[in-house]
Amino acid sequence: MTTTSRRLTEYAHGGGCACKIPPGELEDAVRGLVGQAGPDILVGLDAGDDGAVVRVRDDLAVISTADFFTPVVDDAYDWGRIAAANALSDVYAMGGHPVVAINLVGWPRGVLPMELLGEVLRGGLDVAAEACCPVIGGHTVDDPEPKYGMAVTGTVHPDRLLRNDAAEPGLPLTLTKPIGVGLLNNRHKSTGEVFPEAIEVMTRLNRDASEAALSAGARSGTDVTGFGLLGHLYKLARASGVGAVIDRTAVPTVTGAMEALAEGFVSGGTRRNLDWVGPHVSAGPGIGEDDLLLLADAQTSGGLLVVGEVPGYPVIGHTVAASPGEAGPIEVR
Repeated sequence: MTTTSRRLTEYAHGGGCACKIPPGELEDAVRGLVGQAGPDILVGLDAGDDGAVVRVRDDLAVISTADFFTPVVDDAYDWGRIAAANALSDVYAMGGHPVVAINLVGWPRGVLPMELLGEVLRGGLDVAAEACCPVIGGHTVDDPEPKYGMAVTGTVHPDRLLRNDAAEPGLPLTLTKPIGVGLLNNRHKSTGEVFPEAIEVMTRLNRDASEAALSAGARSGTDVTGFGLLGHLYKLARASGVGAVIDRTAVPTVTGAMEALAEGFVSGGTRRNLDWVGPHVSAGPGIGEDDLLLLADAQTSGGLLVVGEVPGYPVIGHTVAASPGEAGPIEVR
């Protein structure tokens, strides 16, 4: 692990996917851009899915996605690994395989040394190599706030897509990584404490989980990142016209996350997530605000949320039929 006296998180107004534009504001901005249609556009902007998918022939489609963010940890190499795993995750969340990536960098030259940027890029390259995905070139800008990520191109068979809008009622919901890394990242930014389990979770590829979901016959799923578990579940349920029930006690958490929650290390991004999704969530007996904040915690490089049971991963709830006119209601029990 690379050590440095410079705390990268001090140069960022928000960490990791918690620095995303809030989902409600983003949807307002892109509302007029939806509706691009064509026989070969398999997944566009309309469903708010993890990547765009275009068919190039009957047995092959291309996935295109991009993701970058401000430092989520102080270690430059780990930040690079986390950002790369997060960018690659969008391809896995669509059921695909990444084939090439390019780097996206904003760097405060003259403030942070270029050697530190080299460590960020080395981390990204190492994780991409684990994914068997070459990183060829990229684009950099001089930016007062450091940012790093990747644009990734993947491939998928058109009949094996995992989509936001393909969920059916009456199926289990599986989550492939524990949540709570946003709370620990916020604590890390505030105190400098390092949480190895959180880093391991964020750098773990979603490749195996994606392959397991497809092998189990899943056809709907998403990854859990900046909008939190509740936000991404709501987007999936709304796109599919179903509702969902979450069993709070079945949702796994990263070690230390509950303590960080109790001590108030809740990011602004998490609170904005809950403000957005709250009107569509009903809390059962014994479910308090802290439970909802945990479920709305802004994740960075989180796991896959799969509609269907995936062997080896916990089931955290199920989908239900939605009443006419209701947009993906979610009940937390």
